[in-house]
Amino acid sequence: MDSFAWMAWTAPTAIFFVLLALTLGTMTWLGLAYPETERVGVLRIPTTRGDRLFVSLIAAAVIHLVWIGVVGTDPIASLPIGEGVEISSLWLATAISLLLAIVIFRKV
Repeated sequence: MDSFAWMAWTAPTAIFFVLLALTLGTMTWLGLAYPETERVGVLRIPTTRGDRLFVSLIAAAVIHLVWIGVVGTDPIASLPIGEGVEISSLWLATAISLLLAIVIFRKV
């Protein structure tokens, strides 16, 4: 485990990578079970599920970077678990990113 000491393996980091792996697995399964067809949405360019996922991931990265720059990562709540678990304001940016991803998958 010492070889991974350079990386900040925290619970949010682990959750991110697990969810990313699950997303890629789900997209692979969807591609095999239901072959993709291009669709033209509000951008007026043909896009596939993979294109929309890519746009969603880039948008989420931008939202989180802007959020950190403008709002910061101050805790917005503290849960009474053990010594107290603080909830970061980044969870609000994550919720916004998920809502935007839903809009992108439906409209783009």
